[in-house]
Amino acid sequence: MPLLSWIQSLFGKPPARDVSRLQPAAASTPGAPVRADVTEEAIDTSGGPLKPGHRRRALRDPRLFPKARAPINLRFGKPALTMSKAEADRMFGPTLRTRNRQLRDLLTDEEQLTRLGLPVWKTEDDVAEALGLSLGMLWHFASHRTHDRCVHYVAFEVPKRSGGTRVLFAPKRRLKAIQRRLHELLVRRLPVSQHAHGFVTGRSIRTGADPHVGRDFVLHLDLQDFFPSVTFARVRGLLIAYGYAYPVAATLAALCTESRRQPVEIEGVVRNVPVGQRHCVQGAPTSPGLCNALVLRLDRRLAGLARKFDCTYTRYADDLTFSGDVARGSMIGLRERATEIIVAEGFTVNRQKTFLASRGGRQTVTGVVVNDIAGLSRQDRRRMRAEAHQQAKAEREGKPVSAEARARFEGRLAYLSMLNPAQAQALRAFRDRIA
Repeated sequence: MPLLSWIQSLFGKPPARDVSRLQPAAASTPGAPVRADVTEEAIDTSGGPLKPGHRRRALRDPRLFPKARAPINLRFGKPALTMSKAEADRMFGPTLRTRNRQLRDLLTDEEQLTRLGLPVWKTEDDVAEALGLSLGMLWHFASHRTHDRCVHYVAFEVPKRSGGTRVLFAPKRRLKAIQRRLHELLVRRLPVSQHAHGFVTGRSIRTGADPHVGRDFVLHLDLQDFFPSVTFARVRGLLIAYGYAYPVAATLAALCTESRRQPVEIEGVVRNVPVGQRHCVQGAPTSPGLCNALVLRLDRRLAGLARKFDCTYTRYADDLTFSGDVARGSMIGLRERATEIIVAEGFTVNRQKTFLASRGGRQTVTGVVVNDIAGLSRQDRRRMRAEAHQQAKAEREGKPVSAEARARFEGRLAYLSMLNPAQAQALRAFRDRIA
């Protein structure tokens, strides 16, 4: 029995790629010649809800299609490769390796990227040129290795107010500069829901709290492990859906994500081994924008659900808020339906931070009291008045007040002025009066 037949009898025949629906890609510009190096997959949309422009074009790289078996040329050796060794090593290395053959050969959809106002990057060379890097340097920062002597982040823990610790990843200087450049070129241009108020230019805690002022009920939900839930695969899929080629999307996703690492000594050398999946980390400049873009569909589904219950919905990072002048039973039903949608979108609700507040108690949205007007609570304002009184008393007695204490108070006063100018003006008048 031939060796190949014997192997197939043990493990079965490998899956064959169906290329029957592939055809030469139509020219993106009328009158332009048809490209021979690009193939398009004909997708039947007659029986589904797809609309023109709803999904990207399935442009594919013929170099990655299944090749017909050909006899080996004994004179010249094996048939010539259609990819260079560097390209093949990168494509099938740990960073870009995937089992999904429907994704691996996708090329860039230039028309969709142009329509969305996103930079048109066809290859990794285009990404490197846009970021001002060489291709080798781009691969240095955007590669996932099973063990690495050089890490690009400094990880440390900070305590939470609710208990426990939060792990932050601070990118080192060169990677941080690259991520900031990438944020300006790409991330800030990604579509974001109008209901998102965190990390969006022109929006703030105040704009997220204003729609909930004076409502009968305020429902608060929290997404557990929000940033770790936005994994490398989800970021890669998001960029592919917007029109980027698979290698470009995978490289950009690797550039913006990281996994926790455990130092291990191997043959006398300390290497950092990843433990867990790569994900968007708190500390990277690109993480907030990517997370906002990835939950676009979640925001739209929850906003539609809120409209059905005659309620209002906003989101600030992982804090979800609903409010309405409806019965308590309706808010409870809204909470259960919202939880189902959140789970269906791949996130988890933190039950310990889920609460429903009525007008009879304090209603807060991201720390802002919204019972009658948006602002700080009476207790917080009293503490600020006491601090202003102590500083004025120290100055009258000739005792020095540290610059740090003054700056801290001025920062709190500026924050209050952003939330409620009237409350801030009353506090300034009190400080001037006792000075």
